Amino acid sequence: MQRSLFMDIVEGRLSSYKVYEDDLFLAFLDIFPRSKGHTLVIPKKQYLWVYDVPQAGKYWEVVTKISKAMQKTLKPTWINYSTSGLEVNHAHIHILPRYTPIDKPAPIFPKEVLKFSGEQYQEIALQITYGL
Repeated sequence: MQRSLFMDIVEGRLSSYKVYEDDLFLAFLDIFPRSKGHTLVIPKKQYLWVYDVPQAGKYWEVVTKISKAMQKTLKPTWINYSTSGLEVNHAHIHILPRYTPIDKPAPIFPKEVLKFSGEQYQEIALQITYGL
């Protein structure tokens, strides 16, 4: 498997707006966000698919921890998740805070990419981190 771009983030060669980090996982804001707080959670070791990650239970515990922090600080109406490995050949879970009413139909993965300044990204990352 070809080395992923995410490994450069894990190793600090590429910058990111970090939300969470431990020995096994790293979470950072998506640079093509579909919602305020859109976060990617990746294993620090490269696996192609989420189901390939040996510590899958711990992986989802991290996702849950970040989701609860988002609920506290960003106050979304609801949160949905998407697992991927296609855009970047590295397992990743998208955490998408949603701000629309729960009874309104909404795409699972919105097409519109939002724009934030560096300062806004930093503030959002700090808000989520504060809730951990």
